[in-house]
Amino acid sequence: MNADKTISSLKGVGPETNKKLQILGIENVSDLLHNYPRRYDDYSEISSIENITPGLVTLRALIKNTTGRYVGRGMHITESIAVDKTSSVRLVWFNQPYREKSILPGVEYFISGEFALRNQRLCVQNPTIERADSFNLNTARIVPIYKETKGLKSSQIRKLVKQNIPNIKILPETLPAWLIKKEKLFSRSQAILAMHFPESPELLEKAKKRIGFEEVFELTLAALMNKKDLAGEHALNILFDKDLAKNFVDHLPFKLTDSQKKTVWQVYKDMEREQPMNRLIEGDVGSGKTIVAVMAAVMAIKQGFQVAFMAPTELLARQHADTICELLKPLGMEDKLGLLLGSLKPAQKTQLHAAIGSGKIQFIVGTHALISEKVIMHSLGLIIIDEQHRFGVQQRKKLQSKAGYMPHVMSMTATPIPRSLALTLYGEMDISVIDAKPPGRLPIKTTICSPNSRPQLYEQIDKQLASGRQMFVVCPLIVQSDMLSAESVENVFSNLKSTVFKHRQIGILHGKMKAEEKENTMKLFVNGKLDILVSTTVVEVGVNVPNATVMLIENAERFGLAQIHQLRGRVGRSSHQGHCYLMMGDSSRPSRRIRALEKNSDGFALAELDLEIRGPGAIYGTMQHGALDLRVAKLTDIKMIASARNAAQEFIDSGESLLQYNHLSGRISILRSVTNLN
Repeated sequence: MNADKTISSLKGVGPETNKKLQILGIENVSDLLHNYPRRYDDYSEISSIENITPGLVTLRALIKNTTGRYVGRGMHITESIAVDKTSSVRLVWFNQPYREKSILPGVEYFISGEFALRNQRLCVQNPTIERADSFNLNTARIVPIYKETKGLKSSQIRKLVKQNIPNIKILPETLPAWLIKKEKLFSRSQAILAMHFPESPELLEKAKKRIGFEEVFELTLAALMNKKDLAGEHALNILFDKDLAKNFVDHLPFKLTDSQKKTVWQVYKDMEREQPMNRLIEGDVGSGKTIVAVMAAVMAIKQGFQVAFMAPTELLARQHADTICELLKPLGMEDKLGLLLGSLKPAQKTQLHAAIGSGKIQFIVGTHALISEKVIMHSLGLIIIDEQHRFGVQQRKKLQSKAGYMPHVMSMTATPIPRSLALTLYGEMDISVIDAKPPGRLPIKTTICSPNSRPQLYEQIDKQLASGRQMFVVCPLIVQSDMLSAESVENVFSNLKSTVFKHRQIGILHGKMKAEEKENTMKLFVNGKLDILVSTTVVEVGVNVPNATVMLIENAERFGLAQIHQLRGRVGRSSHQGHCYLMMGDSSRPSRRIRALEKNSDGFALAELDLEIRGPGAIYGTMQHGALDLRVAKLTDIKMIASARNAAQEFIDSGESLLQYNHLSGRISILRSVTNLN
């Protein structure tokens, strides 16, 4: 079959329908066949009329006495009687006047619809009907429901797919025969046909198993092939210096946790090898990832290498630079540190570029400014990427290219990654988890609040502010919107300043402010000159204010679990008790997600729950074209993921050529180019 045949070549697809299909991303036959239903309505059980009960029903009956009439305000009602050997039932259609002439006498129909009460009488409302002697698309079966757009219904898409059943039956296989046999999978043609026209729930599940397995197999194969190729690259080894590591640790004002010690040792062993490190450091908020990063960096600097530390925002980059400077001072390395930001004046940038190019500056902290063409590294040996999912693949590659060879790469994230994602989307990376917080920190107390409780809540908070503590208030919007019922930074700032907290010093922070304004506001808050900071989620990542003990999140229901968990990690970063208040938009019962936050402080458990409830979505950083979005596979199916990963490894170990599988080879090529490193 010609999968690239345009959709407009199909019967029934004129210019208007073609436009609507393109809105759904369907441009050719292949797109149509891989446009899987979003759900199914089960009309497969055929009932006799005398046995039907309220709900979805399917009947096989004659249709008699069809009449139509207009009622008030132009409403048209068509009524019929369906009759089988057991009884009869009333059928009602609204605004479908063509029904009266289209129903044929003496012909049996399948009738599917909802049997419900209307005007004190039970009837089947707006049923779909099809002749019982034809191939039924919309009745008497498990009916696929597709994503729709205005003017294009699922029934139209079903007709187009039906036209292509002969093509589906001759679809070429895309997986190795040994793999299909070993995993007891449907063939590709069986699976795609059953996805669109399942004959039973059991066959539908087998189809989903095949398609989902293939999606995960492709992802993990791409990741493992990248990992294999990376192992063949040459990096400059950075040797472990025991005295330097001991000197660094001895000057810390606290003891490293066992998790930090284990992680930094894994990093040191990676850097000693001549193969490039590609390690992801996962650590819940406040777990101490930055210390691990700096311990790796000083080892590289001591041996004459440069270190690039890329952060997603200028605010975070400045904070990292301040923290790193203090850590480098006892070693006498603070003069080797530079901060490169897009907002620097041209003269400052020129001076810094020169110092980086000469090797005078060895530890460069910065934002996207690091990947500018004007930045020429002298001897880049180690790259540290903070909150790596906020950077696109191409941005990471540009930074790596500054080395002239493959440098060691350490990525960090405070967003806990469910195990299933670690096995698939991050399969080419070695992963370390820092799962313990520094000693002396108390668990943050999280409380769900309704708007009615504001006066009492503000009273409690004011007592904490009076004792010298500080508060973040986070809002979903910058300015008030007529379209969205949610609090804005500007509105909350104005209200607090003029009413309940008018005796307090309040600042405002959001992404549309100039860099200098943001920096000045943050400095005031860090130095204790502001009691309250009203902000958007720009404070979500990395902002460190140990004296802040209160986090108030407005319209908490509008934020994701991981995001709220990140936000509450901004408080409780000292020996003082931290509090996070989740202010709901109304007095409705909080969702399962919100209630989970009140009871659970484990970021990894919350990440698993978020995946279960909301699904993966576009889950691989700043992916632009959704190539990694999974259509069928469930990332909660750990058993299937493990099987697919083992199969991918077996494929690599077999030495089998990917080129003999055209479709698979094309998919792997795409996936390898959009995953982390290649």
